[in-house]
Amino acid sequence: MALLLSRWCAWNRRNCVAGGALSLFNGCRNRETPSAGLPPAREPGAHHRHALVKELHLHRRIYLNSTAYTKPGSWWRTPSRLMYTTRTKCCCNQVHSDKQYKNPYTLAQEDLKNLYDEIRRLLAVSSDLKDICDYYFDGKGKAFRPMIAVLMAKACNLHHSKSRKLLKSQHSIGMIVEMIHTASLVHDDVIDGSDTRRGKVTVNKIWGERKAILAGDFVLSAASVALARLGNNTVVSIFTRAIEDLVRGEFMQLGSKENENERFVHYLEKTFKKTASLIANSCKAVSILGNCDPDVQEIAYQYGRNVGIAFQLVDDVLDFTSCADQLGKPTANDLKLGLATGPVLFACQQFPELHTLIMRRFSADGDVDQAWQYVQQSDGVQQTCYLAHQYCQEAIRQISMLHPSPERDALIQLAEIVLTRNK
Repeated sequence: MALLLSRWCAWNRRNCVAGGALSLFNGCRNRETPSAGLPPAREPGAHHRHALVKELHLHRRIYLNSTAYTKPGSWWRTPSRLMYTTRTKCCCNQVHSDKQYKNPYTLAQEDLKNLYDEIRRLLAVSSDLKDICDYYFDGKGKAFRPMIAVLMAKACNLHHSKSRKLLKSQHSIGMIVEMIHTASLVHDDVIDGSDTRRGKVTVNKIWGERKAILAGDFVLSAASVALARLGNNTVVSIFTRAIEDLVRGEFMQLGSKENENERFVHYLEKTFKKTASLIANSCKAVSILGNCDPDVQEIAYQYGRNVGIAFQLVDDVLDFTSCADQLGKPTANDLKLGLATGPVLFACQQFPELHTLIMRRFSADGDVDQAWQYVQQSDGVQQTCYLAHQYCQEAIRQISMLHPSPERDALIQLAEIVLTRNK
């Protein structure tokens, strides 16, 4: 295992120096090359795709040589070309260390206690719009993204100026990121025809699709106004990119790829754009507003990127492992929507029969049940967990570069919480 990891590090260094190849986990690159999550000219070229495919091979090799993977039973099929001879089982619940860190939710509570009241004040209007806004911003959400923004802001402030004080503009980023995220959820529910969200009936089911779309647009416009009031063109540009990524990610979700390797690269790029981009860019925004140097801005961005991707990977796993009551939405929902997520893509390497089901987006009778069974019989869930674990470990490595602080330690703890959550 040590030899494999040393080869991995050597391979990363070699590719970062020669040709600017992008690293899947740490976005390693020269300063003129965008990160893996932010491909040049928006559409990744062949070189970028080759780098991601090569690293997926590497992930598979490290996973199969890890200490917790047991040889599958009689259902094991012909190994795919990504599979190697030594097989061991992954445990993605492994924590960073035995050190006890501060609870991130407790630490950010004081700064976020009035978050939803402040958002509702920004959205103060009459008629149905107010009812819809109050319905979604009821204060019962996890405020996961604002929490990361607030903790990152204070951690960066301490690193840069020895002060943990949260700036007003940084606090506003927490509100803005929650509003953009919520607007995207409203639109997603319309596109997917969802009935429930966060354990509640969706806006589109109560008020109809037209009003839901308009409400999402209204929340997004209010977030844009709040963003403009910050008076920082760089931050405005960053969030413009994040919003664009949300839209592009949704379009990517509507399509698929015939080739197995291209399909997984497509999935990871979609995951970044739909989920991780907003988190990564909000982390970078608070570091910019704190006047941090570019190296600290990059640390903030990479932490958000890696935690964001891991969060979505775990979410995709929970669709196969949690009950509807825990998730607040139906299970196997991705399959019913025709989406092939990480567990399915990994399972397809062991059960090639899944390829046909993926290409027709599980639309035939019995496809969803059959795909579910293939995933349960494969190591797809374990491999997706292991991949999430790799991203969280990289997030921890990045944030550990900042000076010690309660907020930095809470962000380390948060990366571990992402792996062990059940909803």
